[in-house]
Amino acid sequence: MNFSIAEIIRRLWSPNHKLSCSWFLWQRLIGQLRRRGKNIRESGAFLLGTHKNGRSRIIDFILYDDLDPHSLDTGIIRFDGRYYGSLWEHCKQRSLDVIADVHTHPGGSEQSPSDRAHPMIAKTGHIALILPRFAGTPWCRADIGIYRYFGAKNWEIIPADRRCAFLHIGI
Repeated sequence: MNFSIAEIIRRLWSPNHKLSCSWFLWQRLIGQLRRRGKNIRESGAFLLGTHKNGRSRIIDFILYDDLDPHSLDTGIIRFDGRYYGSLWEHCKQRSLDVIADVHTHPGGSEQSPSDRAHPMIAKTGHIALILPRFAGTPWCRADIGIYRYFGAKNWEIIPADRRCAFLHIGI
């Protein structure tokens, strides 16, 4: 018999979630985004993990400026495409996929025109998360902007009342 108690609990608490992350990993990610952004500039990361039965599980992340040291220099994220090769190599070595990306905004969690026009991963189904107030506190999952890419610069905006079910942060 092959089962996971953590997986069973996750499904009971958030049965319709599409994306999940352990609380400990999420806290580490938030801490790094705050530290890198210094509460004065945007910061971000690629979220790495696995897909199973229409759900994605975040199990690691790689910060934009760990790949491209100048990606945060202007205050907004400007990721140089030459560094995607390093990202794909990292994923290959760990047998992981890029399942989402996350970045911070100074105010709310709405997509900017630049965010809509330039997805970090231009692949149908890719998920982009935006954290308000440079990932500062307080905020809850409903405050996190969640956007799913459909190609040709078309996005699905996950409404605030569905975000807690879409994104599970816990066990």
